[in-house]
Amino acid sequence: MSIPQSGGGQIERHEQLAEYLADGSKPKKDWRIGTEHEKFGYCKDTLKSLPYEGERSIRAMLEGLRDGYGWAPVEEAGHIIGLTKDGANISLEPGGALELSGAPLETIHETCDEVNVHLREVKDIADKIGVGFIGLGAAPIWEHKDMHQMPKGRYKLMDAYMDRVGTMGKSMMYRTCTVQVNLDFSSEADMVQKMRVAIALQPVATALFANSPFFEGKVNGHKSWRSRIWRDLDPDRTGTVPFVFEDGFGFERWVEYALDVPMYFVYRDGVYIDALGQSFRDFMKGELPALPGEKPMLSDWADHLTTIFPEARVKQFIEMRGADGGPWRRLCALPAFWVGLTYDQGALDAAWDLVKGFDADTREALRVAASQDGLQAKAGGVNMHDLAREAVAIAEAGLKARARPGAGGMVPDETHFLNALKDSIESGKTPADELLERYHGDWGGDLTKIYGEYSY
Repeated sequence: MSIPQSGGGQIERHEQLAEYLADGSKPKKDWRIGTEHEKFGYCKDTLKSLPYEGERSIRAMLEGLRDGYGWAPVEEAGHIIGLTKDGANISLEPGGALELSGAPLETIHETCDEVNVHLREVKDIADKIGVGFIGLGAAPIWEHKDMHQMPKGRYKLMDAYMDRVGTMGKSMMYRTCTVQVNLDFSSEADMVQKMRVAIALQPVATALFANSPFFEGKVNGHKSWRSRIWRDLDPDRTGTVPFVFEDGFGFERWVEYALDVPMYFVYRDGVYIDALGQSFRDFMKGELPALPGEKPMLSDWADHLTTIFPEARVKQFIEMRGADGGPWRRLCALPAFWVGLTYDQGALDAAWDLVKGFDADTREALRVAASQDGLQAKAGGVNMHDLAREAVAIAEAGLKARARPGAGGMVPDETHFLNALKDSIESGKTPADELLERYHGDWGGDLTKIYGEYSY
């Protein structure tokens, strides 16, 4: 999850909230790709999740990466809780999953190189201390009691709030992992079109990347249990945000939505101040109970935007949030899918044509069906396998039109990063389907074998 934001001065006018979002607009030549991915760490001999402290721990991993590879530490209350280097950062999820938030890069070739380097560094340190890392959408065996809370004030507050607003918030915090991509927009109109495509096609990403058919040691009946968890987390801050498709949607409408999402915290001088359930609208008036008489800084607004979790969200860029964590090929395939769909205007127009007839009920039904059935999903008269086939074809055309070469010009474009998705389209099988075949086949129902065969 996000690290605290900084800078920007005090908010004096309501208009600054939308202006903050609009300031993210960039000319197409400056568009970049930021890939984020999370993975579970575990002790190789016990297969238990990593604690924060100890010889085999998250702290040992962070210190090893700091000392061995020149990452600069990020600390909170005397604890190392993250790392930064060259525009990228490594952060911790609440239960200790390790996340790389990649630097903004020009091509998928570069982001894939970044993933390779990161996983190589992580494996080097992990091997030295008897630790492994695995990419899945949900922890296959661990129960909540097996997890360790990382020493971040934000997570302590969130943990206290989750049971008030839903039934699966703590499962999300401690036992799910995702891969995301952050993409730029050139204008408000461009943001609107990209958000509409993002929300409407997020179920396709959920289906193609479905990789969490197990939970607490059992088959859970869903291809993406991670996606299922998000549906019962907190209705105030999750979902398919149907207002995105209404006439007049733009930066100001997103602001109005965000202002109605209850707050988690205010960050001051290294401390997370409890503002659970309080109103940013009251904060704007100087009436926030957590800080009476004080008005927000732009950094508070930026922090608040990181506590909103719909299937795609607007900050000073757009985050695509629908996919399970997974194997290396899928870490590169997700940015390829969304860049192909949104960074070429012809592809973006074709993607919108594909989904513009969906109503809100269809979009939500597809989200639910993708979680349960993956590529076999059907909802609102839409066949997910067919929809995914068309979406991947549009993404491939978009990447061809981008024509960004790699490997010193020997690779003409970025289309090969879609191969993992094309394989799924051809076979009809997602990673979840493959895992279920192994579980019911040569694993003989022994889920512990997933660690040895699917770790990085």
